[in-house]
Amino acid sequence: MASPLLLIDSYSQIYRGYYAIRGLSTAQGTPTNAVFAMTKLLLRLRDEYPGYDGAFVFDKGRPAQRMLLAPSYKANRPPMPEDLRAQLDPIREMIRAFGWNIVEWDGSEADDLIAAAAERFHDRKVLIVSSDKDISQVIDERVEMLVPDHDSKGFHKRGVAETVAKFGVKPEGIVDYLALIGDTSDNIPGVEGVGPKTAAALLNQFGSIDNLIAHADEIKREPLREKIRSSTDVMLLNRKLILLDKNVPEGLMFSDETFRRTEPDYAKIRELASKMELRSVLRDLEKTAPPSVPPAAVPSQASQMEFDF
Repeated sequence: MASPLLLIDSYSQIYRGYYAIRGLSTAQGTPTNAVFAMTKLLLRLRDEYPGYDGAFVFDKGRPAQRMLLAPSYKANRPPMPEDLRAQLDPIREMIRAFGWNIVEWDGSEADDLIAAAAERFHDRKVLIVSSDKDISQVIDERVEMLVPDHDSKGFHKRGVAETVAKFGVKPEGIVDYLALIGDTSDNIPGVEGVGPKTAAALLNQFGSIDNLIAHADEIKREPLREKIRSSTDVMLLNRKLILLDKNVPEGLMFSDETFRRTEPDYAKIRELASKMELRSVLRDLEKTAPPSVPPAAVPSQASQMEFDF
């Protein structure tokens, strides 16, 4: 039986760690807070999900289709802080050292690639590490989310029941739900005056935005009825922006090898942790990882022959 998949929305976790831990740097002043936070996540995934394959999935470039639909898409996001940008290369090195592949594609967002992977490997259980609400749309009996808790000490599992408890709609209703309330993180404005409770109530009554638009006359409150009538274009555009693309981009290979996880390279991990002066990580490795054998301690073929004789 194929192993389950663990798919990590990389930037979601990188930013989370960067803002959760501040002021950490080497003696020379090189920032290390995001590297440290990501390394702690990698250690947790190593310990708690040893039997999973998967990958760290990255955004890369602007999503052309969404930018054509709405040039203001994500325009509210500030540039990446320079002290975080300086840590991206060592973060990617650390991810690979722990045995994970990195998946990314020009013009593709991580959410879309994650949705495409979950669709492609339909015979495997999938766990998605992310805090993004829109990924909740791919949840079903086979696909669940792991949402980091507020103190970054663990995960809350979000399946079908948890999605309903949190949002008031099933996973298949999340796209229409977000189309109604908007998504401030992506600069997607919702219908004015429609909040989470109202959106959930409307969808539970009408089933979908299409049915809501078709039966707007049945909305009892006149102010809400008029807002829905005047916001048809907004809702339909939002739905296109929020709906994740489950098609694998042309030219990108999604094979078992793409998501194959290998054993950690502890020598490389220790090298990176030493370079970034991550002392608590090194202490953790002392307890939980096999010792790295220095190259000089490995006998050469000649010396082995001499010893045998």
